[in-house]
Amino acid sequence: MSNIARMMQRATAGAGGAGLDVDEVFSTHLYKGTGSALTINNGIDLSGEGGLVWIKGRTDAYSHYLHDTTTSEPWHFLQTNNTDARNTHTGNEDLTISAFNSNGFVIGSGSGVNNGWGGNNSDFTSWTFRKAPKFFDVVTYTGNGANRTIAHSLDSVPGMIIIKRLDNNNPWCIFHRSTGNTGFINFDTNGFSTVSDFMNNTSPTSTNFALGTRDDVNNSGNTYVAYLFAHNNSDGEFGPSGDQDIIKCGSYTGNGSTPNGPIVNLGFEPQWLLIKNASASANWYIYDTMRGWPVDSSVTTLLRPDTNAAELGGTWAANNITPTGFQIRDDDAHFNTNGSTYVYMAIRRGPLAVPDDATKVFSVNETGTGDSPSNSWSIGFNADMNVHTRTTGEDNYILARLLGTKAQKTNTTDTAGDQGSVKWFNDSSNRINLNTNWFTTNSGLIGWSWKRAPGYFDVVAYTGNNTSGRTVSHNLGVVPEMMWVKRRNVAADWKVYHSALGNTKHLNLNESIAAATDSSIWNDTTPTASVFTLGYDIKVNGNNDTHIAYLFATVDGVSKVGSYTGNGSDNHQIDCGFSSGARFVLIKRTDTSEGWKVHDSVRGIVSGDDPFVELNNTNAENSSFDLVDPYSGGFAVNNYAGWNASGGSYIFYAIA
Repeated sequence: MSNIARMMQRATAGAGGAGLDVDEVFSTHLYKGTGSALTINNGIDLSGEGGLVWIKGRTDAYSHYLHDTTTSEPWHFLQTNNTDARNTHTGNEDLTISAFNSNGFVIGSGSGVNNGWGGNNSDFTSWTFRKAPKFFDVVTYTGNGANRTIAHSLDSVPGMIIIKRLDNNNPWCIFHRSTGNTGFINFDTNGFSTVSDFMNNTSPTSTNFALGTRDDVNNSGNTYVAYLFAHNNSDGEFGPSGDQDIIKCGSYTGNGSTPNGPIVNLGFEPQWLLIKNASASANWYIYDTMRGWPVDSSVTTLLRPDTNAAELGGTWAANNITPTGFQIRDDDAHFNTNGSTYVYMAIRRGPLAVPDDATKVFSVNETGTGDSPSNSWSIGFNADMNVHTRTTGEDNYILARLLGTKAQKTNTTDTAGDQGSVKWFNDSSNRINLNTNWFTTNSGLIGWSWKRAPGYFDVVAYTGNNTSGRTVSHNLGVVPEMMWVKRRNVAADWKVYHSALGNTKHLNLNESIAAATDSSIWNDTTPTASVFTLGYDIKVNGNNDTHIAYLFATVDGVSKVGSYTGNGSDNHQIDCGFSSGARFVLIKRTDTSEGWKVHDSVRGIVSGDDPFVELNNTNAENSSFDLVDPYSGGFAVNNYAGWNASGGSYIFYAIA
């Protein structure tokens, strides 16, 4: 949506009307080069609104290429890892970005596409920043050699400004609000330098920024570009109510501790993070969730803007995402020297709006639907959780983007095991690539994928403290109606909360047992729209143990968490508020032993025999009975003990 359209919408809605969503102004998009033309659809309007595209090769030593819309030649670029003038690539326009579109950009069509942004079969990441008030702006100007101010349209005081002279190899000069107006940082390993001729010792305002006489930023007659990034401080105007923050530019002081480094409270969960030690010589580092930013993992993948080096990973780079920010988990000098000042820029995870279309947040996939290889599925969105199994009988694996390549099994008490060949993609097909070693064959694979979204679904990783009353923050935005909680580092049962059972009871996802009463699980406390509460039981709150929680809720027309009492007849209709029936149904009888039964529309919710698998065992798919039937408002169940016994108590979770 354009800025003008958004302003009109806000005016119609009055104060507190709709604002832009994160996904409309920022994108991390991964792609594989083809050696020829490639259209990148990331949902960002660059042709209409303008902005910046930053491209980096992930597996090769290619430069960081920055293309912005201030020039009519999209193929012009700068490189953060050197001080070169803007490269105009004269005569080779088709080798770089050839166009900015209303939903992304185009890699050029030349037969010799440069390896740095489109090399055949090479992996790349692109970060796109759209111009928008209180988020990002890009300004070009001509220097005059005198103290002056430059106007901008950020509509807020910039948190960080990156300036580069376009016609010469002058260094990058960077202002950050945490280091102040008395100097700058470069895109190199140097720390903060104190100079008076950079910004004339004058802080930027919501309408302009000051410049001194330094050649790097204001030499008479020379041309410059400035990239301005906002700092929202409870004054962001994003999200459905136009009151959410999505970008922070701040700092923290290192404490030299492992694993209890500084905790940074952003007020939101980040998806992208830039960090630099401003006190000493150190690289810049970029994290993002699309390339891999798992918690408690050794496979965090980092890129460094000051070097052309390929992606770097390791436990020394440990940095955990939290629902409200991040925590440094290592004492490496680049991230956590005791007493050093570290500056950062963080961008919030989206979306901010409650989904209105189930196909954008849930997908059912199976082998034999055209994907290649057969263990790779085109999901249609960037998935955050996937559950999959083989219909011929195997373990049921659950993956979470927050856990990277680690997997759990819903049918066992096993710890989260590392499965290095799992890959999460957000390329043009939004694929997920499964581990080929999990199964005896890829045939018969069935999978269900979820995207995190407010009011619908969330994932939270946390460390236990074995203390009753422990609260854990989440970003579901509403009261969770169902939660699956699992201890990750030590074997333990899955614990399930369901609103129909209340806060005194629990179920085990890995077992068919009936609901049990135990105050040590949920501490007899109902979750809220911001936290859930735990008892002292080690299965959900083991001291220093790592845990993960999956939170589900009802969204009108999209999902339904509910319960019903069986009536012992056929065609017992369960109304979920849907208009075209359910694509996914999970049913569990709670007053006696019955399995966690999964039906979906791909394998068949029909007026006839319906195949189902159970999350709590490795049994092959059973398709010998007519168990559920189509019903436009949700689904219908027939007279079988696990589905609709007279007087039986059932919980369910359905998705349209």
